[in-house]
Amino acid sequence: MYNLVGLVVSLAFAAVFFFVLYFVVRAAVRDGIREARRDGGGQRDPGSFYS
Repeated sequence: MYNLVGLVVSLAFAAVFFFVLYFVVRAAVRDGIREARRDGGGQRDPGSFYS
């Protein structure tokens, strides 16, 4: 019985973790797209990778 409860609790924690991770990644992608649109998204010099 206790083994089953431990499994359910572990699955619940994993579900919450991935739920939060989903929203963090979603917000990061949204912000990245906004940043790219704000910068103009034009073609840059291939030698200036970090600029």
